[in-house]
Amino acid sequence: MLENREGQPVPQVTFRTREGNEWRDVTTDDLFKGKTVVVFALPGAFTPTCSSTHLPRYNELAPVLKANGVDDIVCLSVNDGFVMNAWAGDQSAGNIRFIPDGNGEFTDKMGMLVDKQDLG
Repeated sequence: MLENREGQPVPQVTFRTREGNEWRDVTTDDLFKGKTVVVFALPGAFTPTCSSTHLPRYNELAPVLKANGVDDIVCLSVNDGFVMNAWAGDQSAGNIRFIPDGNGEFTDKMGMLVDKQDLG
């Protein structure tokens, strides 16, 4: 059962992102502090429903969300920066910021890490 975290700060985590040919550390403060952010997390990049429905719809609704005070829209998945960047390029979702949670630290601290050993 997931713990209700409403009104609580997000865990302090540093994400290893890849911009061009360089590694860049992005902290939760960089992403969230003093901002209104919509975060949606997915089980994995390139998964069928996430690629055909979830991500495109957030990208499509971005202007409406931003008109209502949202500063940024973040897509987070337990994938590395290379995979997230490849998926971002594949999806052409310019309104979305893709963040890799490669080691699952943020997802775990949010109480949302699940065991998918049965799926490999």
